[in-house]
Amino acid sequence: MNLQSVKQRFGIIGRSPLLERALHTAVRVANTDLSVLIQGESGVGKEVFSRIIHDLSVRKHNNFIAINCGAIPPGTINSELFGHEKGSFTGAVSERKGYFETVNSGTIFLDEIGEMPLDTQAYLLRILESGEFLRVGSSKVLNTDVRVVAATNVNLEDKIQAGKFREDLYYRLNTVPIRVPALHERREDIYLLFRKFAGDFAEKYRTDSVTLTADAKLMIENYRWPGNIRELKNMVEQLSVLTEEKEIDAEGLIDIAPHIKSRLLPSVGSGFTAGSESGFHEREILFKFLLEMKSDLSDLKSLIYELVRANDLTLPDISKLKSNTGFSTESMIRKAFEPNQEFHEQGFEHYDPNRPIILHGKAGSGYNDSEDVDEILSIEDMEKDMIRKSLKKFNNRRKDAADELGISERTLYRKIKEYNIPD
Repeated sequence: MNLQSVKQRFGIIGRSPLLERALHTAVRVANTDLSVLIQGESGVGKEVFSRIIHDLSVRKHNNFIAINCGAIPPGTINSELFGHEKGSFTGAVSERKGYFETVNSGTIFLDEIGEMPLDTQAYLLRILESGEFLRVGSSKVLNTDVRVVAATNVNLEDKIQAGKFREDLYYRLNTVPIRVPALHERREDIYLLFRKFAGDFAEKYRTDSVTLTADAKLMIENYRWPGNIRELKNMVEQLSVLTEEKEIDAEGLIDIAPHIKSRLLPSVGSGFTAGSESGFHEREILFKFLLEMKSDLSDLKSLIYELVRANDLTLPDISKLKSNTGFSTESMIRKAFEPNQEFHEQGFEHYDPNRPIILHGKAGSGYNDSEDVDEILSIEDMEKDMIRKSLKKFNNRRKDAADELGISERTLYRKIKEYNIPD
């Protein structure tokens, strides 16, 4: 089954490469009995992937059940999953079959698996390894043939380090990992989803579908969406109900959803996801700025070497200092000073740190008075500076400026609006 037909069958909207990779993995693993661990933020649609795995498997005609492990109290979760015998605990007035018994030959989706208590994890590990389990209060071993698909929105490896999740269970569940991308990692899908939710609302309540202007569209594409698809759907429904106009501009969007103007983008640190497009354009601009700084430093070093050689200055003994490349600093200076062999014969031992540097002859007259320039420390200021320089270089031709900066024209337009750079 190709991915397009899978999207149509399960109502999945999007063309992001990260989304399609996750779908491809789900389709490939569906026909096996391997355990699957679905990872992703809350609200990205992990349960949809569990349904895909079940409905495309040989178990599709048998039962499927989704269980939120975080919603079941620790004192009753063993009874819910594995069943109990009559009188095994207070309130157990009769025997009860658990989910693993009633869904035999089917699929169990264990959402928020990281919230499962440690003793329950031991029971689950036994089922995964041998298919055997015990009801609460019973010594009779029962068997089940259930496929387990688990999901989590937390880092289970951190839970293992904290002693709150079994390492052996983690590797048993993580036979095939599927990572469902967050909405901010698939920005090309945000407006597609907006149109889908707006159309569904309009069809349900027999009204006109809301749309967005270009600036409002850029705004929703640059919001972080911590609630992911759920948050986007809620916002579309709010706009559909509360707005007077059917075409919503940026001001109208902020008026109804004021939080949308805060970008809330992840910092380039522990939260930054390698492989995602988020932050790439900004980093490209920063890298170009750093390369330009490196070029300026090289020119400055060449200028200093020339001044030292032209004015017969002396330098301290730096032969013991090693650069990161393994070459001594002295050897690099000697290379720069060649062929002025007379300078090397004088040696460095008579260096006086209090001796002023004097430029003889006309050497000093060739330079203008120096000017102190404040160092740019803000990444936003660096980006602004690079964009201004590029626009000036190409006489405000945005396409050429975007090519020079290594970003798309749309990203450049967004940056110009964001930083309020005049044309």
